[in-house]
Amino acid sequence: MKLNSPWTGILSFLIVLFTMPLGHAAMILMEKILGHDLLYTAAVLLGGVGVVLLLTGIFSKKEVSATFGGLFGGLLIWTGWIEFGYVYFANRFGVQPLIENGEVVTKPEYLIMPSSIGFWAIIMLFYIFSIRSNCSFFNWIQRRIRYGDEQRPFQPVVRNAAMTTFMELNILLWTCYMVLLFAYDTEFLGDRHPVTAFIAFGALAWSIYLFTRLLKIKKLAYAIRYAIPTVIIFWTFVEIMGRWDLLKEIWVEPSHYWVEMTAMSLAFIGLFIFLFFKRDHKQ
Repeated sequence: MKLNSPWTGILSFLIVLFTMPLGHAAMILMEKILGHDLLYTAAVLLGGVGVVLLLTGIFSKKEVSATFGGLFGGLLIWTGWIEFGYVYFANRFGVQPLIENGEVVTKPEYLIMPSSIGFWAIIMLFYIFSIRSNCSFFNWIQRRIRYGDEQRPFQPVVRNAAMTTFMELNILLWTCYMVLLFAYDTEFLGDRHPVTAFIAFGALAWSIYLFTRLLKIKKLAYAIRYAIPTVIIFWTFVEIMGRWDLLKEIWVEPSHYWVEMTAMSLAFIGLFIFLFFKRDHKQ
């Protein structure tokens, strides 16, 4: 069966979209089920599984398999080593959550995550001034500053679908976390600030634009990689809507909404099997 646009883009968008709430729900269930003693050991193992998936993708000769290896490897490493890494140090040093009106609005791990902004800036400098990543955003910046022309050519970079997907996912997640956390911080803006509203609806508009372009992509591996920024930018809008209590984030309470989360998990598995085994092998 050959996947043609717009279905290639739509199904790619859905499978990446499902990873967002399911990833959040998995973290919460791990914290509740495993408890303090086993949680961090499981998180280290989870990241290790992510490394195995990434390496499998790196050495795969098939672009679709490599892309999925980078996607799921990146998700497991982000969840196991990065998110739970912040959870560990927040708990270890007694960081308190941000509470408003008797309700936790920001967990301790997210209060310390903005401290990584300097490392984020270093990575951005590398991608802008050192390599041609083929990312549309970085390409746009490089054209505007006229960097990477004939007088300052970039060195060639060996491209690998798994590593490209892995880095794209993690850097986008990191970037959007930074944007949200600084926007929520009342020392800078606050979640009700007009700029935060601009970020929300700007992200929605940007994701719609990216989605219209995604619908034109016929190659499955490329569609999955293009769906990653489309979904993560869209999820920025979803997160702010949840912060404003304009939608119910059922993935925050997976044990309470277990029917909905189970249905979502089954849909995700079904989509993945369909995309992976019914793809056009000539692509």
